[in-house]
Amino acid sequence: MAAIYLIRHAQASFGRSDYDRLSPQGEQQAERLGQALAAQGVKPEVVITGAMQRHARTAEIALAAAGPDLSVSVDEGFNEFDHDQVIVAHKPAYRRRAVLLADLARTGHPARAFQEMFTAATERWTRSDGDGYTETFTAFCQRSEDAVRRTADRLGKGETAVVFTSGGPIAAIVGRLLAGDDGLWLKLNPVTINTAITKLVSGRSGLTVISYNEHAYLEGTDLLSYR
Repeated sequence: MAAIYLIRHAQASFGRSDYDRLSPQGEQQAERLGQALAAQGVKPEVVITGAMQRHARTAEIALAAAGPDLSVSVDEGFNEFDHDQVIVAHKPAYRRRAVLLADLARTGHPARAFQEMFTAATERWTRSDGDGYTETFTAFCQRSEDAVRRTADRLGKGETAVVFTSGGPIAAIVGRLLAGDDGLWLKLNPVTINTAITKLVSGRSGLTVISYNEHAYLEGTDLLSYR
């Protein structure tokens, strides 16, 4: 059987003007990830990233640490959903970033307040018929599934792919493979850890989830993060 490793990007710059850049902690996470892949003997024939900077940078650092000199291809199907649009559709005033940051600061617990707001925003998106969004939740889940199936089609027997993507697509793919629908996404998406590894195998029976959100190489360190 072929194997596909879906990897969530390292920590991005939450709260900064350019979220898509890795934080200093994220760069450390990516290096630790590469070391873990090498220790596990993961030697991919195919490496894919989404089109986001945080995907590419995570791949760059991890592959340098892992050792393999491999070409990387880009599949935009592995891109994250537009979280800014999801937030603004939920609360239009947050189109102005300063308003969002001020509201979060006033709570005294900005990280917790953001998570509560973001949970409500994503729940609204999953229930929406598409009004206010350029991509519906169902369309997002479908393109995520399509991307991983394209990846499986590239692999021969016994070959391996490593995909650097985001938590949303990973949750969409795993949810559909486990449940056959998108009902698990709201449970899986918030708990996806930065640089965690999800393993699928592809064989005659199709795609199967072997492990989800594996992050033992981060345990006992100060590198574990969800955002």
